[in-house]
Amino acid sequence: MKKILIIFCAMLCVCSLSAQTFTITDSMQWKAYDDFNAALLDKSRNIYKADTEQNAADHRGNGSRDNDMSGCAAAIWCQAIFYDMVINAYNRAKTEGNEVLMKKYKSLHDKMYAGEKSHYVNFDFNNSNTNNGWFVYDDIMWWTCALARAYQTFGKTEYLTYSERSFCRVWYGSATVGDDGSYADPARFSGKYGGGMFWEWQPIAKANPHQPGDFRSACINFPTVIAACLLHQLVPEGRTPQTAARPTRQTKEWYLEKAIEIYDWASKTLAPSNGRVADGIHGGAAEYKDHLYNQATYIGASCLLYKLTGLAKYRTNAIVGTRYVFNSMVNGSKILNYENGYEQGVYAAIFAQYLPMVVYDLGQTTYLTYIQRNMQKAWDNRDPVRGLQAGNFMNKTSDSDVVEAYGGSGMPALMLMFPAHITKDDIVDGVEEVPEAQASINSDVYSVDGKLVMKDASRRQIAQLNDGLYIYQQKKMLVRK
Repeated sequence: MKKILIIFCAMLCVCSLSAQTFTITDSMQWKAYDDFNAALLDKSRNIYKADTEQNAADHRGNGSRDNDMSGCAAAIWCQAIFYDMVINAYNRAKTEGNEVLMKKYKSLHDKMYAGEKSHYVNFDFNNSNTNNGWFVYDDIMWWTCALARAYQTFGKTEYLTYSERSFCRVWYGSATVGDDGSYADPARFSGKYGGGMFWEWQPIAKANPHQPGDFRSACINFPTVIAACLLHQLVPEGRTPQTAARPTRQTKEWYLEKAIEIYDWASKTLAPSNGRVADGIHGGAAEYKDHLYNQATYIGASCLLYKLTGLAKYRTNAIVGTRYVFNSMVNGSKILNYENGYEQGVYAAIFAQYLPMVVYDLGQTTYLTYIQRNMQKAWDNRDPVRGLQAGNFMNKTSDSDVVEAYGGSGMPALMLMFPAHITKDDIVDGVEEVPEAQASINSDVYSVDGKLVMKDASRRQIAQLNDGLYIYQQKKMLVRK
């Protein structure tokens, strides 16, 4: 059942130390995103460059780290994260009622979608071209999530079609490529070798069937859950199941069933206690190495299943997974640790995608304070000339530093998702659905600038409002769907 989360907030102005030291404004946050795009988006191709030393985003390559300035594009899976950011920018502008920014970011989205589609072989997920095709399962699944969010936001059927095709491509494999898909079907792989999702197929030129003990990683399992949850919400009711060996879409019920199945295996196997997420498993014991993106997708998968099912275990897991991050993956000031491996700088942007559900939907306000500290530190240590932060928020970025798209995305991604004007005082712990007993209490609804939005509305009726801040019964009300 779809749940509408409505947060009622006392209109109090409580000045805390964190609020006094958080000086970032909404306009600064928009500037951070625009500066990121100015420096790292290839304006002719409308995809992202690997770093600021590239004159174009033309082909696959690691860029300046390999002394390669020949026009390297950012990694295909990270392009999906950057594509999420433009969707987030549009959604934030819409929530804030800023029609100028809505138009701006809708136009940018359309250009980016066309650019990404064109560069990545027209989203032909059966094309395993090593330069601009698809050959790792999680690369595809990140795009499944991003395209689902594009459909959720803009409603264009093409986005949903590609999202479903990519999900099924990962799940079932490809007759063209010859792989057997990512799903470690327990009917085929018994005991400890069954369940969850395999990470990739090898070799690329001639895929081999998966074997017991092949790697099943967090970075494919939890994104699969997220994608399945999103598709469950988006596909229409009453579909007839496809009977082909490799379907290109599935039913609403199937997506939720698989989300729950994969989550159950992955949470028990890769995150069995204390919120820490293992990187993966080869068939023996889970292999632990802390990575922020694994924590992020575990948190996101948990939140989405909680919203869909109402089961408390998912809420608990989301909170415990977040607590682990801020207890064990930060410094003493709660600033996120930075991972400096190839492409790992993008992890903070992925964390930004899913942490808001914990803060706003689950009412865990402490983490808003911590994220404000991170945003402030990043902003204070940015290169003021280009407006870029290289990713390690504790380190000053100078105007001569090479900034990769990966690390450079962290600051603006967080800023898009945590508006400066929403403070800890605007959120109440313990968010619940509107009780039936209160459904008949009617009041007028106003925008935060005092305009009448809905007259004599019940709490059931206000659930139909667009996401955003309102005034209802003399209290702030944050509506999120």
